[in-house]
Amino acid sequence: MTHRFHFFRAGGVDQVSLRDGEDLVALSELDQKLWVALAMPTRGTAIDPETLALLDLDGDGRIRVQDILAAVTWVKATFKQPNDLLTSKDTVQLSAIADERVVAAAKRMLSDLGKQHEAAISVADTVAIHEAFAETVLNGDGIVIPASTGDADLVHVIVDAIATVGGVVDRSGKPGIDKVHAELFFVEVDARAAWLGRGKDPALDTLPGKTAAAAAAFAAVRAKIEDHFTRCAIAAYDEVGAPALAVPAPELAALAARELTAGDERLASLPLAKVDPTGRLPLRSGINPAWAARIAAFAADTVAPILGVRDAISPADFLTIAAKLAAFQAWTTAKPATKVDALDVAWIEKLAGSELRAGLDDLIAADNALAPDYAQIGAVTKAVRMQRDFGRVLRNFVNFSDFYARQDGAFQCGTLYLDASALHLCVPVADGGRHGALAASSNVCLVYCDVTRKGETKQIAAALTNGDADNVFVGRNGIFYDRDGADWDATITKIVSNPISVRAAFWAPYKKLVRTIEDNVQKRAQAAEAASNATIETTGTEVANADKQALAEVEAAPPPKPSAKAEEPKKIDLGTVAAIGVAIGGIGTLFGELFAMLFGLGPWLPLGIIALILMISGPSMLLAWLKLMSRNLGPILDANGWAINGRARINVAFGAAMTELAALPPGSKRSLDDPFADKKTPWKRWVILIAVLGIAGGWYLGKFDKYLPDAITSIGVLGKNAPRAKALAAMPTTTTTTTPTTTTTTTTPTPAKH
Repeated sequence: MTHRFHFFRAGGVDQVSLRDGEDLVALSELDQKLWVALAMPTRGTAIDPETLALLDLDGDGRIRVQDILAAVTWVKATFKQPNDLLTSKDTVQLSAIADERVVAAAKRMLSDLGKQHEAAISVADTVAIHEAFAETVLNGDGIVIPASTGDADLVHVIVDAIATVGGVVDRSGKPGIDKVHAELFFVEVDARAAWLGRGKDPALDTLPGKTAAAAAAFAAVRAKIEDHFTRCAIAAYDEVGAPALAVPAPELAALAARELTAGDERLASLPLAKVDPTGRLPLRSGINPAWAARIAAFAADTVAPILGVRDAISPADFLTIAAKLAAFQAWTTAKPATKVDALDVAWIEKLAGSELRAGLDDLIAADNALAPDYAQIGAVTKAVRMQRDFGRVLRNFVNFSDFYARQDGAFQCGTLYLDASALHLCVPVADGGRHGALAASSNVCLVYCDVTRKGETKQIAAALTNGDADNVFVGRNGIFYDRDGADWDATITKIVSNPISVRAAFWAPYKKLVRTIEDNVQKRAQAAEAASNATIETTGTEVANADKQALAEVEAAPPPKPSAKAEEPKKIDLGTVAAIGVAIGGIGTLFGELFAMLFGLGPWLPLGIIALILMISGPSMLLAWLKLMSRNLGPILDANGWAINGRARINVAFGAAMTELAALPPGSKRSLDDPFADKKTPWKRWVILIAVLGIAGGWYLGKFDKYLPDAITSIGVLGKNAPRAKALAAMPTTTTTTTPTTTTTTTTPTPAKH
């Protein structure tokens, strides 16, 4: 590589800088592995699709590296300073164009627009010329339309050609024909005309003026007559077989049960006439009713002109008729199936001549003669579009400098306002299911929305990269502004959940705990409400029927037994009291041990609190941090048809720029007097309560026994049930006695302090 490129770091990827024309013309030396993208679609981006169509050399709807390099080569040959194309402008100075043919075409175009003194040409100028040129009768595309000529016969030719062999679309958007389709049309015409010409041979017209009708009538019954004569020949061969060749009685019986007409198909399948060993076919009577009309036409149009009027014919007569019409029938059988069969015979004969053919060829040639003019118009159009759009293409293909400079990437389609946030990273979505399956691997929190405006609906995906998703849910509404500033109603249809920030991950466990408590409380409340409602209904029923129930109880009750003393009051259930005490003690123990552990740290208490918080929030924050470090724009764009060549990270800082949270403008003043503000939280009360619980827990564990009189220590009050008493009882006490000859060691339990 002879050129020294400069690279900048963005999105976790080294991206090449396009600083000047030298960087641009040296792109062919840059390793493709260092390009941010390898392919992009020509539709669905913020770049004019007509410009991208000019870059798409093979017309497959995608721009690839080779298309970009071919465009760079064209730029080198067309512009004096390729550096000019790195700055997007709607106009091109004629003095900046190196190709004199393009300059001449641009001057001619400006002159046609009445701007012959202009030194620059714009995109709007080329659009106006293109539209005007395309609407002319001849516009250099080699395609002629009915409006391309004032000759009525040529108009007729073009219309018939389009209707029979098909056509192509002219630059004006109207159907027409080119040289290829014209040749296909006349091939069909020639085949049809040649066959019609052979039909004019006098040898075919054996019955002058009547041959065609005789042949048609004969062809309609020929197969059925051959079947009849064959049956007669078999009967003559063996008379025993004659009845078998006639109509079977069961078949006639089956027909008797039907509602018959002369066109009945089952009737038409029966023999033509009665099988006669003598081989005669009657023409006037005794004919299968389904064939009677066709046999009558055969007798009148075929038999009479050839054999004279007959009441019957023999096999020999049949052969005579076939021989008479053989040549004509051979010509009919050889009729080619062409696409112009429906055209009038006289018109086919006129088309077969050379005059109309030559006129159409001249018309197409005249249109083709303007092709160089249109090519130059196309070159000027390409020049001004490349001046306006090519730099943007490069900044969204070779590198993503537009995106990382927050100047809007070409793949972005607008901004979604939702939940006091502005989501700038929005992309169009054609297939939500396929897009979501692929884009989920980006580790970005994605919000899919249906956006609607004036009856039109489409789908977008917006990246939520800052704040939190606590108030973002399916069904929530927002407003989407497209690149043209049009506002669309947006409704969330799907959410791909991923971490948004470490801050949100810190609070996630606590929020989950609160939601769990709320859900359980709600379920308990609903169950209690249901039970209460059932009790109310039961009580109401009992009250409504109290008189009847009381009367029934009085009648059914046994006489009262005499009692010397009143019933004793119900005693308190000691087991219930004990259970309540155990529960309260367990809660106290939990908080006591927790506070004892924390206060037992002494000066390390703050670190203990931090460690406790990290134990709860640490795993969630670590997972969020790992995913945030791997947030990748690539899968989101791959799902839209791009081919991203590596990672394009969305780190925390850049994510904050892509999703802007609501904030007061700088210099704003705010009044804090809110008449509807919530009451202040009694934090002092909570602090005192927590302190009391902490002291109670410490006393319960005996942490303060050494500072208190014996009567109010935990052991003095709780006795053997105190945790400290149990701990002391479990600790052994060792005493040692020494004599002149032996040493005795005795271990006894240490009595608890009372």
